[in-house]
Amino acid sequence: MPHARRLFGDASELLAEAYLVERGYKILDRQFLTRVGEIDLVAELGDEIVFVEVKARHTDEFGYPEEAVTKAKLRKIASAAELYLRLKGLTERSFRVDVIAIEHQFDPPRITMFEAVG
Repeated sequence: MPHARRLFGDASELLAEAYLVERGYKILDRQFLTRVGEIDLVAELGDEIVFVEVKARHTDEFGYPEEAVTKAKLRKIASAAELYLRLKGLTERSFRVDVIAIEHQFDPPRITMFEAVG
């Protein structure tokens, strides 16, 4: 049986995916695992590839979800993104890294998107 933390993460990623699709994004990949790290969601909007880090919290006791995305984490995502683009033959495409923060203490959960953070 999956760990509760993994289930929470998966549910949050599904919320983020629905949020993106509602805004016209096309989902290309989910939980793309590389040797340098995982990319939660890979999406496309127009000509741009968007690599999305999803962060969620049950409460604000430990801060806002987006505060958990450190510079080191952004470097790992950028490295994984470059690997993804090479593997998929998309090196000529422009890309950005976004963060979707989800606060589950609200009903419905509060979703905030931070574009081009890295």
